[in-house]
Amino acid sequence: MNRSVPQAGPRVQNRRPNHRAERKDKAVNKAELVAQVAKESDLSKDAAEKAVDATFKNIEKALSDGDTVRIVGFGNFQVAQRKATTGRNPRTGAEVQIPASRVPKFRAGKALKEAVNA
Repeated sequence: MNRSVPQAGPRVQNRRPNHRAERKDKAVNKAELVAQVAKESDLSKDAAEKAVDATFKNIEKALSDGDTVRIVGFGNFQVAQRKATTGRNPRTGAEVQIPASRVPKFRAGKALKEAVNA
């Protein structure tokens, strides 16, 4: 019996080399958003990152103060009150009280809805 050891051949390439591009649900992360803002507004990446951070920080501050943030054509950020409810621990089956809380909500504006559906 002749048992030969298989020789190492060429590396097998990934069958899906750019699988992220194929996904329909591609998410844009903060770094990509900052890069796009920098490109479209002729700002450095550092300046664009500061602008994006300041925008997020001010939206967060307004919501924590209970205010609504209205950006015409884009949408509204607001805070909603979630009622206390009774849940169930999936492991033990014991009832658990879930306290009331405030949650952020976003409602898209007309122009944003139209852009998404274009």
